[in-house]
Amino acid sequence: QLQASGGGLVQAGGSLRLSCTASGRTLSRSSVGWFRQTPGKERTFVAAIRWRNSLRNYADSVKGRFTISRDNAKNAAYLEMNDLKPEDTAVYYCAASAMSTVSPMTYAWRSWGQGTQVTVSS
Repeated sequence: QLQASGGGLVQAGGSLRLSCTASGRTLSRSSVGWFRQTPGKERTFVAAIRWRNSLRNYADSVKGRFTISRDNAKNAAYLEMNDLKPEDTAVYYCAASAMSTVSPMTYAWRSWGQGTQVTVSS
């Protein structure tokens, strides 16, 4: 089971770090992805890290601002978000896959955690 945390309210230009932890699953052998969703819209890709060789993939809208990482010793993955913008406001979800993937497609990810709200004020 995945658990996303670390969301909150921040001013534009600020930073947040989201965490994704797992119970009953070893994230070191899982690819991890972050997606986000706003009301009435589909869930969209933010970033992913592959378990094999830690290849990373980012949505164009977050490149240079967000960084995905993992800490296998803590069985956790993170999304460091800097220079946040109001358009980053969303519920953020972490996902995991046993496949070696950084796919931006939601159907490629088998396991999902509950979301954490990120709100960026202007």
